[in-house]
Amino acid sequence: MEPRSNHPVGSPRWATTRTQWRALGLDDEDIRKPKIAIVNSSSGLSPCFSHLDPIAAEVRRSIRDAGGVGFEIRTVAPTDFIMSAGARGGYVLSGRDLIANDIEAVVEGARLDGMVCLASCDKTTPGQLMAAARINVPTLIVSCGYQSCGTLDDGARVDIEEVFIKSGHLASGRVSFEGLCDMSARAITGPGVCTGMGTANTMHVVAEALGMTIAGSTPVRANGDRMWATVKESGRVIMEAVEHARLPRDIMTAEAFANAVSATLAVSGSINAVKHLQAIAREAGSDVDVYRLFERRAESVRPLSAVRPNGEDSIEEFEDAGGTLAVLAQLGERVHGSARTVTGETMAERTASAVVRDDRIIRPADDPRGREATIVVVRGSLAPDSAIVKLSVSERRTRTFRGPARVFEDALSCVAAIERGDVRAGEVLVLRGLGPVGTPGMGMASQPVFALDGAGMTESVAVVTDGQLSGLVNKGIVVGEVSPEGAVTGPLSIVEDGDEIAIDLTRRTVDLLIEPDETDRRLAGRSEHEPPADASGWLSIYARNVEPLHRGATLRGRGR
Repeated sequence: MEPRSNHPVGSPRWATTRTQWRALGLDDEDIRKPKIAIVNSSSGLSPCFSHLDPIAAEVRRSIRDAGGVGFEIRTVAPTDFIMSAGARGGYVLSGRDLIANDIEAVVEGARLDGMVCLASCDKTTPGQLMAAARINVPTLIVSCGYQSCGTLDDGARVDIEEVFIKSGHLASGRVSFEGLCDMSARAITGPGVCTGMGTANTMHVVAEALGMTIAGSTPVRANGDRMWATVKESGRVIMEAVEHARLPRDIMTAEAFANAVSATLAVSGSINAVKHLQAIAREAGSDVDVYRLFERRAESVRPLSAVRPNGEDSIEEFEDAGGTLAVLAQLGERVHGSARTVTGETMAERTASAVVRDDRIIRPADDPRGREATIVVVRGSLAPDSAIVKLSVSERRTRTFRGPARVFEDALSCVAAIERGDVRAGEVLVLRGLGPVGTPGMGMASQPVFALDGAGMTESVAVVTDGQLSGLVNKGIVVGEVSPEGAVTGPLSIVEDGDEIAIDLTRRTVDLLIEPDETDRRLAGRSEHEPPADASGWLSIYARNVEPLHRGATLRGRGR
């Protein structure tokens, strides 16, 4: 089949593109070959992306050796720890959709024939998968790995998760300034994504469970032998996918999404995977309700591994035990074996060759690490559409909580109240205005949680928020990503100080305990929301077009 990137010989389009590509050193034989986008979010702003350029160069060589031509294209590179500083964190989640649009503009504009996407930090993988689902050209996701971390003088492991947690302990004196600086200096010793089972590693697992990677390629040490082996194989795989028209929408089916949900539950992954998977499904034109899938699958899928922050295992131990492929194999009949993959195998064929090297790290499904699912979708009168609670693998926290609301409209004022000692045991801190519309772009609600941890109050104070939480957050009773969010008319928008809120994790409910007449009165008094006055440019566009969280917070578009 003629590559779609080829134009009729002699036409103006052919003549001008030939002129451009000849100037890049391509000859007429090259110009007739399939043309593959190498999607690279390289950036010197963060170690998550700092190692991607040599990887892109090797992918290009691999594509050339397999008979194609690779064109490197760049995208925005959102990273939570760096880019959450501006606009109340709004550029982080919204950057995911910029990635998808960056890719669409180039790949569709140039009519390229396929993509190899270099997956790194939290938002790059979902953004790349969203683009693949939207434009539906053969796509391979290549995980570019997790960073190495350091040790303290006493030999204890220290990574960025530990720095993140302990920064909330500074105000209470539970960590010294010098001690925090020492941890910060030692926590990262190489490029790649965060070492815990946070959002980045979770989404790499998701990509493999969806069938969009080479088998056994996630998670992986950045710049390690296994990563480079995958990179060198990428050209052959993507060229075969182009030749056989292995399209993302034929791979990312309802069964594939169910497999990804099961894998996320089995690794006790980040709650951010829920909205990202829903966004990918929306872009694929699928009617899969990912939130309901998590609710149903949570009935039978238990955590099979306990990588930090879910337990004491390291991501290195998880990789060495067999990684994602071993998890899928251990899940057995809970995985849809008929689901296809980018390499042409079925998922059953892949898992048949899986090797579980350490079943203490990745347990069999009938002998799990935890007795209940750790991603809990909750609903109720305060969150009629959805909200999410993240539990730990060895769960001991209280199952119910009821107390008066203490409302905050931004994260910093909440942190300040905690550090002043103004927050009292038994309260429910309501942190709103951090949703996709309210921030806009969705702000980070992690700081107040770690401030509570620093103050020793995670067991005595609950948090309810429409904000997103770092995939490393696993403290206390925190109900996150409440939908409808507080910036639009709905229950969260009308909560007042002193209102009783009840959380029941066994019943999976979160309720605002006010009378129906009072609810109606308050809702009737709500005025139409406008984006914040300081929201301009991209964030203003995002706020006016973003869909609700339970639909994946994607941008509104035709056919979706």
